[in-house]
Amino acid sequence: MISTLNERECINILGNNYIGQLAYIYKGKPFIVPLTYYFDKKHIIVGYSDEGHKTMAMRKNTKVSLQILEIKNVDNWNSVLAQGVYKEISGPDAKKYLHEFATGIKDLILKKEERTVDSICKFSSKTYTNKPPIIFKITIDELIGKRRVY
Repeated sequence: MISTLNERECINILGNNYIGQLAYIYKGKPFIVPLTYYFDKKHIIVGYSDEGHKTMAMRKNTKVSLQILEIKNVDNWNSVLAQGVYKEISGPDAKKYLHEFATGIKDLILKKEERTVDSICKFSSKTYTNKPPIIFKITIDELIGKRRVY
């Protein structure tokens, strides 16, 4: 049976995961890419990226979606879709958000996977180059969640 998740259940799923699929529009076409994220439980998703396709697209069309899937098998899964607005963060706030991102994910990995990670490169594919990363937040304005338990 498929049922609808309430907001608390959606928030719980967002907060207990750190990899999702980010959807955005680029040149009139939808794109979906994996994203390492941190959910701060204030309806804010925090991420970071290098300059490129994704950031150019989200600057032009700030409405984005992030989907989180928890799949045990075909008859037992949860899905949350967070609709929101992209905004880049700069200055001292960017450093604060990046620290929350790294600390939050490290704590989540320790809790869920019972292992420690000592640096951000252990759970994110982005590496620092000469340019600082682009820190961004997605302010959620709608959560849609579904569950199937058979």
